[in-house]
Amino acid sequence: MKRASLLSLCLFGAFSAIQLAHAAEYVLPPDGSRLIGENQTWTVRAEDKNLQAIARHFDTAAMLILEANDTIAPVPRPGTVVTIPSQMLLPDTPREGIVVNLAELRLYYFPPGKNSVQVYPIGIGQQGLETPVSVTRVSQKIPNPTWTPTVGIRARSLANGIELPPVVPAGPHNPLGRFALRLGIGHGEYLIHGTNAPDSVGLRVSSGCMRMSAPDIQALFAQVSAGTRVTIINEPVKYAVEPDGRHYIEVHRPLSQTVEEDTQRVPIQLSPAMATFINQSGGDKKLIEKALNRRAGYPVAVASRKSAAVNPESVLSVQNSAEAAAMNAETGQRAITQ
Repeated sequence: MKRASLLSLCLFGAFSAIQLAHAAEYVLPPDGSRLIGENQTWTVRAEDKNLQAIARHFDTAAMLILEANDTIAPVPRPGTVVTIPSQMLLPDTPREGIVVNLAELRLYYFPPGKNSVQVYPIGIGQQGLETPVSVTRVSQKIPNPTWTPTVGIRARSLANGIELPPVVPAGPHNPLGRFALRLGIGHGEYLIHGTNAPDSVGLRVSSGCMRMSAPDIQALFAQVSAGTRVTIINEPVKYAVEPDGRHYIEVHRPLSQTVEEDTQRVPIQLSPAMATFINQSGGDKKLIEKALNRRAGYPVAVASRKSAAVNPESVLSVQNSAEAAAMNAETGQRAITQ
């Protein structure tokens, strides 16, 4: 399904009240491991108005649910069992500060001095107004921000029949929400901020900024200090060889370059490191190719049968410490009860 078609899939329809969801928080995996979390399931209820409403129960993005379930309707019928992709591979970057992977519409925050990572869904820049890949810092924390639309934003809005004021004051109608983190790139125009349109979180609809739900930006804002490192990457394919020898690949649909592009079918450019992973001993090339074509958005085991026979443990064996199990169980229960 095309990413661009989401705009017509009723995800903006039937706005639900903002859930007081908590970020998914996981104990960091052992050295050499990148696998965290565990997928969950959810049985659709009559009051679940759309995928965004379901996504808010688990503080994830509707796009990720679409990827994981492939043929699910944007307004699934009650009784439908939905896979929630809450297992993932950490991005292959330093585990410091804020890490954003645009391709998976997720923001990772590594609290200093803690053995944990928090994972939040985000909205990002639309085609032609992409959020830039970069390594930067939080340059300013702004509570109760005002919004000064750029000349380009005002012109595009006017073309759609909407005349924006020069400045939008702080308050419930401000598109930046109640909190904003200014980044040290460009001329200060790139922010991580809240939004007054909660269903836009998890979509490509911004002018380059990163949007978060009101509870999420409030939680992140309270923890992050000015000067915090921010790494923004765009990697639809993540992969890992775990300490137990198992091979995993996590494939997301790449960000579309045009509105018409079908991101389920467009070829994914593989890095030299990914080519090495494919050819590495222990991996099954057919399983890897299948995962690259399916693009499920969660880790898939792609070890050869021989490797699997040597390592018959659970795919979560690298997280079987009591501390990790307790924390992940608490996270899942907390999300389900929101």
